[in-house]
Amino acid sequence: MKNARRSFLKKGSALAILSLTGLGTTKSDLVDLTNTSADLLEDKSSPLWDKPRMKIALQASTEPSEDHIKIIKQMGLDEVVLWTDASKASFEYYDSRRKIYADAGINVFGFGNRSVHNQDKIVLNLPDRDAKIEEYKTHLRNLGRAGIGYTTYAHMANGIWSTEREEIRGGASARAFNLEKATTGSWAGEKYSMPLSHGREFTNDEIWENFEYFIKEVAPVAEESNVRIGIHPDDPPVSTLAGVPRCIFSNFDGYKRALEIADSPNIGICLCVGCWLEGGPLMGKDVIAIDINKEELMEAADGPLKIVMDARNLLFLDNSFQTATAFFSLMYLKEKNDQEKVFQEISRVLESGGKFHFWDVDLINEPDTDKEIFVVTIQYNLGKFSKETGYGMRWPQEPRGYKQYLEMAEDAGFEEEISRWEGNTFYICLTKK
Repeated sequence: MKNARRSFLKKGSALAILSLTGLGTTKSDLVDLTNTSADLLEDKSSPLWDKPRMKIALQASTEPSEDHIKIIKQMGLDEVVLWTDASKASFEYYDSRRKIYADAGINVFGFGNRSVHNQDKIVLNLPDRDAKIEEYKTHLRNLGRAGIGYTTYAHMANGIWSTEREEIRGGASARAFNLEKATTGSWAGEKYSMPLSHGREFTNDEIWENFEYFIKEVAPVAEESNVRIGIHPDDPPVSTLAGVPRCIFSNFDGYKRALEIADSPNIGICLCVGCWLEGGPLMGKDVIAIDINKEELMEAADGPLKIVMDARNLLFLDNSFQTATAFFSLMYLKEKNDQEKVFQEISRVLESGGKFHFWDVDLINEPDTDKEIFVVTIQYNLGKFSKETGYGMRWPQEPRGYKQYLEMAEDAGFEEEISRWEGNTFYICLTKK
């Protein structure tokens, strides 16, 4: 694993249109944006803006000088995050720091305590684990009393690891990690070395059992204290390091299971963009599925992030996807104008060179029959998985098919790369110019 941590490269992402009325997701991740317009998102008086949203904060000094305060104000910031350790982790200290910044019009959004963060006693169930957990609970209670509602927690037993700095974009020097060169990790003055940082290899089950024990102890205290805990990704997010698995917070599935175990509104994710990027595809859902029909999305298999949305009005930024797909979807749009809107919207959200893969039915030659409804049966194969399904609707009033769709695609800025036929069905791969 080799990655320049601060090289913020764009991750690959894909957009899947399940039916031409929208895109799709899992039950737990279902988002409904069908009644949300782009204008509404821009309107700061909209109720959407009453909800919590991302803020910019500075990780600042706990002992700020007048110049420090002045610089923060000059940057236009009104939020800071602070860190300390056990030597000063008390209600009195937390409250005094909050008051110092509050007097300058700055809010202490979060406060971390290095002495209860990245603790091998907690992660590996070493001697004095319960005492360390009690120390963490005291940290939460002190934050709550001081009116500070957030703290970050990391569940790593052998610290943060880096290798030699590397040169990245524009010749900038960046922190990096190369597993082949890694020898030592560290946290709060402690050093951890290859090949076994704690003398033996630990199992995934041990790490999970220890996390469950910890989070079940602290989550109720977080709720009582009105403090939210953001769990930081493993740094670096590799599967195992020096004999200790990093099986929970190095991948999306681990996070999902951990949050289900916590089962608390006060336990969430700390989105460290460096670690999240470094972890690559395992760290996130790179596929977004949309559909205008909520029920269709609810029935779809778990996997992608599912959003109830109209494909004719995609509420995504320009050039934000590398790939889009539509699987027997265009056929359900009755009006040519609606089909054109879909091609235009997909072209807008795809980056230059992005691919649009779609499958559909050629409905040019209406059969000589009195039946008004047609059905197309197909079989699709994904590896060893095979499934038969069918799609049907009334025969359209206007002919539509491969030729018409290709013309719409070209008008929207696409060019044909690949096309294949199977009976009256076809597949086209388009590239955005």
